[in-house]
Amino acid sequence: MTSRSLLAALATSTALVAAPALAQDCADPIKVGVLHSLSGSMAISETTLRDVMLMLIEQQNAAGGVLGCQLEAVVVDPASDWPLFAELTRQLLTVDEVDVIFGAWTSVSRKSALPVLEELNGLMFYPVQYEGEESSRNVFYTGAAPNQQAIPAVDYFLEELGVESFALLGTDYVYPRTTNAILEAYLLDKGIAAEDIFVNYTPFGHSDWSTIVSDVVALGAGGKQVGVISTINGDANVGFYTELGAQGVSADDIPVVAFSVGEEELSGLDTGPLAGHLAAWNYFMSADTEINAEFVAAWKEFAGEDRVTNDPMEAHYIGFNMWVNAVEAAGTTDVDAVREAMWGQEFPNLTGGMAVMNPNHHLSKPVLIGEIREDGQFDIISQTTEVPGDAWTDFLPESAVLTSDWQELGCGMYNTATSTCVQLTSNY
Repeated sequence: MTSRSLLAALATSTALVAAPALAQDCADPIKVGVLHSLSGSMAISETTLRDVMLMLIEQQNAAGGVLGCQLEAVVVDPASDWPLFAELTRQLLTVDEVDVIFGAWTSVSRKSALPVLEELNGLMFYPVQYEGEESSRNVFYTGAAPNQQAIPAVDYFLEELGVESFALLGTDYVYPRTTNAILEAYLLDKGIAAEDIFVNYTPFGHSDWSTIVSDVVALGAGGKQVGVISTINGDANVGFYTELGAQGVSADDIPVVAFSVGEEELSGLDTGPLAGHLAAWNYFMSADTEINAEFVAAWKEFAGEDRVTNDPMEAHYIGFNMWVNAVEAAGTTDVDAVREAMWGQEFPNLTGGMAVMNPNHHLSKPVLIGEIREDGQFDIISQTTEVPGDAWTDFLPESAVLTSDWQELGCGMYNTATSTCVQLTSNY
């Protein structure tokens, strides 16, 4: 089967929307902005997201486009430079005049783009797990909130592995710091003593992990079971996992569960010494479903036989197809009309079941725990039913009273104690 025929077959099998009988004027294509780092420390993770967006756009064009019009990808490279995300977001919306943006990985890059999106009423789909504590009118969050990844992973450590002492290791920016603040509060609530919670942050691209890994090993000197919760991002993961292997740390000794390591990051590592360590996501390439087999086959045909899939790719797959369906339902790419058509959108997860877009702009998705295999894939050892993403955590007092509901309340930061909308724009 040729690349184009395979893509067309996948488009048909996943119910992508074909062009309606009465299409709008297509003198110009519908432009889709792709805002992912293709250079710098985050290129290891984000280049694949650029590539999957190109595949999805090609699929949709093969199925007839959107509103009878062809789609055109407008790709930019913010180069892992956080202020550049804002500059390029403005360029995409005002110069390139894109109708929607799919992009960002780190929370600092997303927060850099947020004020521009809200100023210009742009629309962005953000595909990566993040710390929550946000719900923008102009963003749909298709990755995991903490209750869809971090909290279930800690529960697995507590209930299944008997972890008693926790090392929270993260890259030094907003996602790890906020996630770890939530996890510290959660662990204390679960009866873990403060002295059994070790927190450490390192810069992007950090490479010397010998002392930190030694410090983690030392946590178990008193006989308690140690576990690592990793919010390390980008190519720093290569050095971290390499040092674990160098110091002979196995998953039986000190299990690691990662929130930013998937198949793409492992593809560049000798994964033999990492077998048994864990990751928490909403998707793994090894998911045994027909729809996933079709997606993986189309991806390999499009990008190369050695390429792997991962969770943020599935998030873009779901978000893109929901956007297509919302545009078709609205009959326009107008941001306000599409936003309203997004609430309640459903689309199949690649792992089975149905993703649903909630009025807080977060998806309901299943939570999966995967165990690293020697071939760099994951054995899925735990999977839930769909969990609704929570924009505001219950485990921080200032957030527990907040809710997000853009459909009925018209507010992403609504205080349930005072019955007032705190603010309509985001905390940047």
